[in-house]
Amino acid sequence: MPRPVPRTDVLLNLFGAPHQSDLVTSALRLASALLARGARVQIWTCGDATRLTGAALGESKPRDYTDLGREHPSTARVVRELIEDHPDRLYWYVCRYCAEERGATEQIPQVRMRAPFVFAEHVNAADKSLLMGVC
Repeated sequence: MPRPVPRTDVLLNLFGAPHQSDLVTSALRLASALLARGARVQIWTCGDATRLTGAALGESKPRDYTDLGREHPSTARVVRELIEDHPDRLYWYVCRYCAEERGATEQIPQVRMRAPFVFAEHVNAADKSLLMGVC
């Protein structure tokens, strides 16, 4: 039996290609700012944004050969740490169909995969909903 969707203050919907623009950075900054103010946040990813939390990303991005001494965390690590810092106030969901279509079903354990037909439940569970990106 699926878990009920928790009530949240905000639902951020991330659609489309995550690295074509500042979509990911903006969404993570917005989520961090909301959490810092005590808000409860859920994030739903669809389309190529489902790859943001793929287990295969590991802990770090590939090394930048112009700055070998610097490590940059992967988006999966950033999301995992954000969820671990706010376990009762941040919920991250991945559209199952979009992930399956892209071969991205192996996700970090902190993320829940959901069928797209329950998306309306997530919208209803949030006081506000913001769509970021395009499909």
